[in-house]
Amino acid sequence: MKYSRVHMESIGYELPPVAITSEDLEQRLMPMYDALHIAPGQLEALTGIHERRWWEEGHILSDGAANAARKALEQSNVEAKDVEALVYTGVCRENFEPATACAVAAQLGISDDANIYDISNACLGVMNGIIDIANRIELKQIRAGMVVSCETSREIVEIMIERMLKDKTIDMFSSSLATLTGGSGAAAVLLTDGSFDNKETHRLLGGANQSAPEHHKLCRWGVSISPVAIGEFVFSPDKLLAAIDQVMEPEVIPSVLKEVMSSDKLPPALSSMLPKEKLPAALSEFMSTDSVSVLKHGAILGVKTWGSFLGKMGWARDQVDKVICHQVGEGHRDTILRELGIAPEKDFSTYKYLGNIGTVSVPLTAAIADQRQFLKKGDRVSFLGIGSGLNCLMLGWEW
Repeated sequence: MKYSRVHMESIGYELPPVAITSEDLEQRLMPMYDALHIAPGQLEALTGIHERRWWEEGHILSDGAANAARKALEQSNVEAKDVEALVYTGVCRENFEPATACAVAAQLGISDDANIYDISNACLGVMNGIIDIANRIELKQIRAGMVVSCETSREIVEIMIERMLKDKTIDMFSSSLATLTGGSGAAAVLLTDGSFDNKETHRLLGGANQSAPEHHKLCRWGVSISPVAIGEFVFSPDKLLAAIDQVMEPEVIPSVLKEVMSSDKLPPALSSMLPKEKLPAALSEFMSTDSVSVLKHGAILGVKTWGSFLGKMGWARDQVDKVICHQVGEGHRDTILRELGIAPEKDFSTYKYLGNIGTVSVPLTAAIADQRQFLKKGDRVSFLGIGSGLNCLMLGWEW
């Protein structure tokens, strides 16, 4: 993919006020550490993450995204009324519907004729959003659009710590390690066609993507039924026969499930096996990551995408001046740079003090790198993104 009309005007970001160190989390996990004979300090040693940020309890995602968006607008000559497309791209969303973008747009006063919607693709959300807005600009459909996101890790980390303390096994520790790296934050990327009288924009030149969907089960964040699995639900014989008959009629399936969950007619010996909570109380979040496999297959996919990216951009590897990677941790950063043949001094990282902020990591890290003058005018800059699925997307900029 190539672009000739797309400019990044600015990146706004918002950092949460609560700093949580890896030591703080380990103190809460000491019963598990003691049971498994794990020495304190392993969380930071294994990930390279000293601390991460959390929002205050009860923080609203759209507030964080809107604050980041206001900062992006303040750095530009673009007003809210000029934004013709606003896309929210976070892994974390306020509801299944409506789109969280609507809540952000309402706060900003975005025009009623703007395109307002959500995009979701794991940690690649913001980068996919950039492509979506860039396509609209390149096709001359709009002059300006914005990509926003807000991520929160407090809730899922709290849930997983509780589960880890109940299941003190090395398998639980290993599959939950990546969850403990999670940070929080918000970012907004403002893109235009370059017609807003700003000589400090950064031109989007192109990009490339590759996927390996056969690995979609390696990293999952979702909802499970607790405390028993769906397969343990017990039906009385008459209810089972009735359910089988009715399953052939899809429109009545919800009523069947509702009856099962609320039934008080089952024999005590069977009803005692059902979850005590009614839906949705019986539902809870979970996160599970096979970190070793994600790194292995992610590196392979990254090498494949890097080759495609350099070919489509017409760049030699040594012509890339700076890179901004997805912020997972030290092991991921070192492996990716080594496999792609990128010198460490070309990379700017924030994971040590901010952790993995999902979709927010790449734009927020780029904004801080720009503020600290690591990214210089004229640099060829590559955004290197990867997300569970597995999907990989790389974007090339003239800074």
